[in-house]
Amino acid sequence: MAAMTPLLEVKGVTLTFKGIAALTDVAFSVEKGRIVSLIGPNGAGKTSILNCISGRYTPDCGEIYLDGRNLLALPAHKRTGLGLSRTFQNIALFKGLSVLDNLMVGRHHLIHYGLLSSILYFGRAAADESVHRGRVEEVIDFLNLSPYRHLAAGSLPYGVQKRVELGRALAAEPKLILLDEPMAGMNLEETEDMARYILDICEEWGATVLLIEHDMGVVMDISDKVVVLDFGSVLAQGRPEEISSNTDVVAAYLGTEDATFFGR
Repeated sequence: MAAMTPLLEVKGVTLTFKGIAALTDVAFSVEKGRIVSLIGPNGAGKTSILNCISGRYTPDCGEIYLDGRNLLALPAHKRTGLGLSRTFQNIALFKGLSVLDNLMVGRHHLIHYGLLSSILYFGRAAADESVHRGRVEEVIDFLNLSPYRHLAAGSLPYGVQKRVELGRALAAEPKLILLDEPMAGMNLEETEDMARYILDICEEWGATVLLIEHDMGVVMDISDKVVVLDFGSVLAQGRPEEISSNTDVVAAYLGTEDATFFGR
């Protein structure tokens, strides 16, 4: 791939749980404005590396940098302030809150007015609230969530809830979005819509995406780069066409070298 500026750099990350290695010397980069997919068999360590990046796990050793800043020196909530947001493999919405309120939660780190101002709701608090509400409305329009804006998130169909979770991550105005299986459990139409949204997030919103996904057709269609994990280590990385023709990668999935698994 042509040399580009890395937004995220993962260097030699190792993570163990009571002596059992979940990740071993994992290293890769995510270039600005690109979609990079993490793939691998179940248990390969994909979610573990996302948890290390976001701050849920602390690796035993290694380095992780976001736009040149050392993430491992910061608690999870400080990483959000640097431009990092994520979705989860299992939906993690506030199910009793409306779609609008769930998206407003995504802007929490951007709210700077104090407690008194928020209680009395005057001056800076009122002005800031208007700005944040406007930005959230842009996300709602982008993800076609307008019919649901005032409905409780927990009452919505599964595919819509996945969109709401993506919207909450996008409302944070991130440089990098970590997406953990955003299309899991979706039907074909919902999957195609989500793939389009991810492409538009990069092209129209200027964000960078690190994606975990098991739908190999989607991965090969939308990714600029693919990183393959197997047993907690990087097996291969490169352009989609390079990965789809890599016999070691295909064998790791199927125990066979039949590359039709990747739709090629």
